Amino acid sequence: MSTALPVLQTSTLRISETFTSIQGEGKLTGVPSFFVRTSGCNLRCTWCDTPYASWAPEGDTRTLASIVDEASRSGVAHAVLTGGEPMLFDEIEPLAAALRDAGMHITIETAGTIMRDIACDLMSISPKLANSTPIQDPRDELGAWAKRHEQRRLNPQALRALWEGPWERQCKFVVTGASDIDEIRSVIAMLGEHNPADIMLMPEGTETPSDELRDLTQRLCVEHRYRYCTRLHIDLYGDTRGT
Repeated sequence: MSTALPVLQTSTLRISETFTSIQGEGKLTGVPSFFVRTSGCNLRCTWCDTPYASWAPEGDTRTLASIVDEASRSGVAHAVLTGGEPMLFDEIEPLAAALRDAGMHITIETAGTIMRDIACDLMSISPKLANSTPIQDPRDELGAWAKRHEQRRLNPQALRALWEGPWERQCKFVVTGASDIDEIRSVIAMLGEHNPADIMLMPEGTETPSDELRDLTQRLCVEHRYRYCTRLHIDLYGDTRGT
């Protein structure tokens, strides 16, 4: 799927940040990557670690051509399209295609609520559990986002389509406590056929997890044959933008 140059020069996306770092999560942990973080999200997770791309979206509008040029000059071979929710935007399709044309491996990081036919090598899906709903969150005094979030956070049809797409896949869940495992298993059932090695459990938090939560998550992984997912970028840099 190639993308014509005029489309790249005229199409734009609001971008909260771009940067080159190492991938901190999932199967490609440790791989040098160019990150494109789109600004805007259809959800509002109470524990969101990038509120500047969701709760209070910010960033500049950029042409797709400028993003591809920056990615090409980064010197790395992997591109990560993340957010917010990158799949919200039609422009993500020509952007992904152009990055692939430039010879880059493409990871899409998504909550799994929107399906697109998109250039992708690794579809990284992070379904949102009930622990993400912003109940009594001070940023949502009237509860409007809590209601919308709860209605939108799981889309079984889109989730299954993304899981069955023509790409490598991984499914990551944020764990806040032992009670999450029943919902995790119910969401995994929506995927249909799966390899437990493609399912990842990650302790919640924007800092190194407590011993208690770390050990709980590890026990759940051993019991159910899932993979433990670290946040290497948190260990290396802390909760810092551009890393």
